[in-house]
Amino acid sequence: MVNVTMADIQKLRKMTGAGMMDCKNALIEAESDFDKAIEIIRKKGQAVAAKRSDRDASEGCVLANAKDGFAAIIALKCETDFVAKNADFVALTQSILDTAMAAKASSLDEIKNLTIEGRTISDLVIERSGVTGEKMELDYYEFVQGASTISYIHPGNKLATIVAFNESDIDYQVTRDIAMQAAAMNPVALDRDAVPTKIIETELEIGRDKARQEGKPENMLDKIAQGRLNKFFQESTLLEQDFIKDGKIAVKDYLKANNASVADFKRVTLNLD
Repeated sequence: MVNVTMADIQKLRKMTGAGMMDCKNALIEAESDFDKAIEIIRKKGQAVAAKRSDRDASEGCVLANAKDGFAAIIALKCETDFVAKNADFVALTQSILDTAMAAKASSLDEIKNLTIEGRTISDLVIERSGVTGEKMELDYYEFVQGASTISYIHPGNKLATIVAFNESDIDYQVTRDIAMQAAAMNPVALDRDAVPTKIIETELEIGRDKARQEGKPENMLDKIAQGRLNKFFQESTLLEQDFIKDGKIAVKDYLKANNASVADFKRVTLNLD
């Protein structure tokens, strides 16, 4: 039998994130060849991923960060909350985010091909499936850029927001307030001009149907629907929403009072609204 030392096991664990017994067994099977042991662990992950491909990976970890005018959010998904809260799983998510931030990645595909200690992120995610026995997938990558940026992670790592501003000298509390506004109020767009046409058409149709059900005259339906669309804009666009810390003013008024303006924002959530 191959003599596997604890130092070798710990080294492989550091390289792959796999459990101690998985590392020991892989080293024994590979006769202490680290490259072969890594391949064994990776193939185990591929087998798990294939077997559980039809499973719903609805849990996971959402993390965000902001630095030097660039901010990003990444979500690594899994099947159960138990795995999502595991320290190694959170650490892997953080490592992926750090790598994406360093590269200022512009897409999820780009991230999957980035490397951490010589191995692609795509392979690392597959290997983690072998460790946990659950389906895993890298999902929901978003980023923003501006003169200054802020990130906010809601406790529990299921919801995060990032915001880019046009100014570089904004008070930190102001930037945090806007990030938390986006987290709490779930705006669909920055302002009414940024709302997708499909959403506008849907809201107008809903407004017309509701007015029709209320018995309003047919020639008044479009006007009534437009009025309800304006209310939708006020409730669902970041700049027009009531500011959560002072419902007497809109977010745009709070920003103007603090000589700030938002360039862009993103919000990613799992199992929360």
